[in-house]
Amino acid sequence: MIRQIVQIGNPALRLIANAVEESQIASKEIQSLIDDLIETMRDANGAGLASTQIAVPYRVCVIEVNKNPRYPYKPDIPLTVLINPKVTFLTEERINVYEGCLSVPNLRGRVDRCPEVLIEGLNREGQSLSFIAKGISAGTFQHELDHLDGLVFTDRMNDASSLTTIDEFLENQEEEFKQQVISIVKNYGS
Repeated sequence: MIRQIVQIGNPALRLIANAVEESQIASKEIQSLIDDLIETMRDANGAGLASTQIAVPYRVCVIEVNKNPRYPYKPDIPLTVLINPKVTFLTEERINVYEGCLSVPNLRGRVDRCPEVLIEGLNREGQSLSFIAKGISAGTFQHELDHLDGLVFTDRMNDASSLTTIDEFLENQEEEFKQQVISIVKNYGS
């Protein structure tokens, strides 16, 4: 079922999500939540969606990039379901990249992200996941995990002057940012 995505200003986006008990993962409630997150994310052409974005305070998010029209420069990420995820930064380096968000419609802004992170958690079957995400994709994972801690990308912006509407981004920043993404992928992988 496609759910309503709450927007900035909604208190649900500021909640710290609750961990899912392992015994709950196979439940109809959690499995339906995962299905709804995937369907809602795909319907909105999102690169990811956290449960807090549909006002459900569980530590569950989904990520997928597959020739995404909202982010044509993002490398593909296979569908990933994360339950109770955590992120560990693997380098002191940071990349400064434009991000957008389904809960902050029509805006993009620059955020510092770690270009190499360890992601750990459980998949939808309750099995342990552990993998390294790099480059632009690392930022995508950090963005979704931030939602589970009550943060949106605007909280991570060091300089509000980079905030732009999508139309202005497309006209004035996208081409330069595409070149930056190519460089990031070359340096860190995807």
